[in-house]
Amino acid sequence: MKLTVNLGKDSYPIYIENNILSQAGNYIRKMYHGKRIMIISDDNVFPLYGDTLIRTLDSDYECHHLVLPHGEATKDFQTLPTVYKAMLEAKISRSDLVIALGGGVIGDLAGFAASSYLRGVRLVQIPTSLLAQVDSSVGGKVAVDLPEGKNLVGAFYQPSLVLIDPLVLNTLKERFINDGMGEVIKYGCIKDADLFSTLESHSSFEDLKEELPAIITRCVDIKRMVVENDQFDTGERMLLNFGHTLAHTIEQHFHYQRESHGEAVAIGMYQITRIAEEKGLTPKGTADRIQQVLKTYGLPLECGLTLGTLTEAIALDKKNLNGNLNVILLHEIGDSYIKATDIQFFAETARLV
Repeated sequence: MKLTVNLGKDSYPIYIENNILSQAGNYIRKMYHGKRIMIISDDNVFPLYGDTLIRTLDSDYECHHLVLPHGEATKDFQTLPTVYKAMLEAKISRSDLVIALGGGVIGDLAGFAASSYLRGVRLVQIPTSLLAQVDSSVGGKVAVDLPEGKNLVGAFYQPSLVLIDPLVLNTLKERFINDGMGEVIKYGCIKDADLFSTLESHSSFEDLKEELPAIITRCVDIKRMVVENDQFDTGERMLLNFGHTLAHTIEQHFHYQRESHGEAVAIGMYQITRIAEEKGLTPKGTADRIQQVLKTYGLPLECGLTLGTLTEAIALDKKNLNGNLNVILLHEIGDSYIKATDIQFFAETARLV
C-alpha cells in the first residue's frame, strides 16, 4: 500500500507492506543518490533489525550507525551532542541521509537531529513500534524533551520517505502493543466512528491482528489528510492532540519512568471526556464507551494524581498560548472539536485522575 503526503516540495511517500524492511534499499535507492547514511536506532531494535537494514544498503552506501539506550529518557536535549558527534565523526554532510530505525523516541530524536544538523539533512523514517507506525513517524513533528516538559524543543521537519513493516511488531512486548493501541483508539475517537466500532467488536489485540495492516493504513491515512490540511498545527491538526494535554503532564510528572506515551494518552482521553461530560460539552455515555475499549486493549484509565498536581505542568504545555488553552473534546465518537478555554477547565484541584 502506498500513500502520499502532498505538501508541495515537502511531499513524500509512505509504504505499508509486510517484509518491506528487507527491501528497504530498493525504496531508498529511488530517492537518495548520495554516499553516506547514518542509521540511528536503540539497543532493543538494532540487534533485531539493524543487520537486515544494512544488508539492503551497504553495497551502494557507506553506512554508519549509532545505537542509543531505549526508553523516553533518551529523548532528552542532553542526548543531542552524542548524536551530533557521531554524525560529525561519520562525516555526514548536507547531501547525506539519516535513517531513524525505531519507535517514537528514536523517530523524534533522530528527526530533530536531522532537522538541526548542518541546518537539515534528509531523513527516512522506519518505525518499528505500533505507536510510531500509526502516528509519530508521519507528519514531520520532531522534538526532544526538557526537564520541564515533553517535546518542548522541536521542529516541523518532514521525512523524505516512510517505510512501515507491520511484521516487525511481532517482536514487541505486549505492553508496547497496548501502548500503540492508545493512539489507534485516538484516531477512532477523533475521526472515524467505524474504526472505533471495529475496535469495539474485537476482544483483544490477538483477535484484531489479522486486520492490523488495514488498521495501520487507516490511521496513517487519517493523519495524512489532517497534516495536508494543517501542516503547522494551527487548526485541524490540533485534533490529533486528543488526550495529550493530560498525557504529557502525567508522563512528565513521573519523569517518563511510569506510564508510556500511549498509556498516558489513554488516561488523558478517558479523563478529559469524563470532565467534558460533566460540563455538558460531550454527550453522556461517551466516556463509558472509551473506558470499555481501553480495557479491551489493556490500557489504564487513571494515574492516581489530582488535577491540581498537574495544573502547573499544563500551564507550560505548548497548547497553552497566552493563557488560552485549546483542549480537544468529542461531539461524539468519530467527531472531535477544539474547545478554547483556559487552565480553569482543570480547576477541580482535588479530583483524582
